Amino acid sequence: MDDSVVITRVVLKNYKSIAGCSVSLSPLTFLVGQNGAGKSNFLDALRLVSESLNTSLEHAMRERGGINEVRRRSSGHPTHFGIRLNFNLPEGGSGFYAFKVGAKPQGGFQVQREECRISRIPKHRGLRVLKRQRLRISRDPDESFYVVHNGRVEHSRPHPLPPASDDRLFLVAASSLPEFRPLYNCFTRMGFYNLNPDEIRDLQPADAGEVLLRDGGNLASVLNFLDRQNPAAKKQIVELLALVVPGVTDVTTKPMGKKETIEFRQKMGGNGSPWRFSAENMSDGTLRALGILTALFQSFPAENSPGMPLVGIEEPELALHPGAAGVLRDALGIASRHAQILVTSHSPDLLDDKSISDRNILAVINRNGETIIGPITDKDRDAIRDRLFTAGELLRLGELTPDVEKIHQTPAQELELFDP
Repeated sequence: MDDSVVITRVVLKNYKSIAGCSVSLSPLTFLVGQNGAGKSNFLDALRLVSESLNTSLEHAMRERGGINEVRRRSSGHPTHFGIRLNFNLPEGGSGFYAFKVGAKPQGGFQVQREECRISRIPKHRGLRVLKRQRLRISRDPDESFYVVHNGRVEHSRPHPLPPASDDRLFLVAASSLPEFRPLYNCFTRMGFYNLNPDEIRDLQPADAGEVLLRDGGNLASVLNFLDRQNPAAKKQIVELLALVVPGVTDVTTKPMGKKETIEFRQKMGGNGSPWRFSAENMSDGTLRALGILTALFQSFPAENSPGMPLVGIEEPELALHPGAAGVLRDALGIASRHAQILVTSHSPDLLDDKSISDRNILAVINRNGETIIGPITDKDRDAIRDRLFTAGELLRLGELTPDVEKIHQTPAQELELFDP
């Protein structure tokens, strides 16, 4: 199951409410905490990477209100933020990608440093790769890398590389080379979702349907795409939806002039043939359930689709009745065999299963406006490992909090964005 892990570790510095964190991710990771704790800020940092590569760093920053809304607000007035992602590529190879963005006058910004290193050493040796990167022991002679300072490429292999600019991420330019293209493809195919039932309910413009939009605004097109390209994934979506909404037999795309909508087929009472209902007649919970299942199962690779390496979903339990939590949990587990899944949640029902281990949980709290993210306390970990309580039961008891003392003792090198 660990083969689905793409991002092995995330380091954040001064990102929104997060002063600093260094956390490992599993195939299925729940970020657990109360509303306002900062769970979404963690996912947003990963989404910023993907959006910056798919569009531009300027666009991604503008969508968030500019650098003054992205960098952490505190008495220390940090003038920069940074992100580091340690990764294992699906095609093989391990390494890290990191950048630091600094503020300039009048809301401007500058990529002060960006570094990428990709070793061709197989994934199962990734831990040794990480140790070597940290300790600067002799590197893989086939390693590809670049270091960019203030818009200038200082070191690289291969050499030369395309010119750099201090207002955009260099990985976009480097993706023209086969050494860096797999990493670019991986990061740009990550998907992050905060589904909006109103967007799903409305008539939707048709598109290619290869990737679900963040709010679900092209769900009809994605279902149509899966019908053609990945019918096995589409079938699993319908089967799981039927466990949430009894009687559902199919979900299809229906053209409506220049737009399209979603049509549900559902058995009602003793009628032999299923009735047809458009999306506008369905509840928020039904539409969210369909959107979540589609977000998860679009990640499955198919003949003409590479799938998604990582899917992040915010509060999937919203608008769903508690009885649907088990179905949702099963769907998350199935999807995590094919893609890395990150979920923000504060639902005890969703976590109320002994198959969820302490490795699956990162606890999140907010203290004096600062988000603290990390593994749960030893006491909670032992309770889960000894099967005394499920994670959901601990959450109901007000437990499941990060081990703040251990987090504050994190070695300084683990919080560094770049290798020494």
